[in-house]
Amino acid sequence: MNIILIGAQGSGKGTQAAMLAQSLGIRHIASGDLFRQAIDAQNDLGMQAKTYIERGDLVPDNITVRMILDRIEQPDCAAGVLFDGFPRTIAQAEALDSELVHIGRQIDVTVYLSVPREVLLKRLSGRYICRANQHVYNINTRPPKVAGICDLDGSELYQRSDDRGEAVQKRLDIFFNETLRLTDYYAAQHKLEEINGNQGIEQVHEALVRQIREHRDTTA
Repeated sequence: MNIILIGAQGSGKGTQAAMLAQSLGIRHIASGDLFRQAIDAQNDLGMQAKTYIERGDLVPDNITVRMILDRIEQPDCAAGVLFDGFPRTIAQAEALDSELVHIGRQIDVTVYLSVPREVLLKRLSGRYICRANQHVYNINTRPPKVAGICDLDGSELYQRSDDRGEAVQKRLDIFFNETLRLTDYYAAQHKLEEINGNQGIEQVHEALVRQIREHRDTTA
């Protein structure tokens, strides 16, 4: 099963994607993780992406699509994938559909995690990430046991530059003005479900699993 999870920064999309992929037994592919790995490796695609990410801009489609397609063609993605942070534009969605056809696959369902903008801003202002493995914390709603230290691996927690100030506003503007158009694209294909993301983590997870399974059963 191939799933896309759409949500603004701060919607809990990354947390939910990891939980959902485990529940469904499919591979979680986060474009943000792929970008960070490429930047850390200082390869060509990573260095190209870094300039855009630091400005809070979307990475151009040609860079993003190349990185994603290389990943989904690997053997561990054969049973299905859950896309987190990709596609972000209609052009990317069209490119993904085209490439999946070539390998005999398709997107089965797209889920939008709906969270009000004011809630997103509050969440992002308190979000911190661990340096070792990108585990996510929030000093307001999900703080670490020891301030500034990851519970899971003991690494330092930090706040990304694009989670602060004007960069946050710019990222949310891009989402609501551009990325959210994807809901119309997938609704036209009868592949869209919407979940209230302004709930507790477990409540959102249960709603996601239930809605995806209902969608699968009605379209089978």
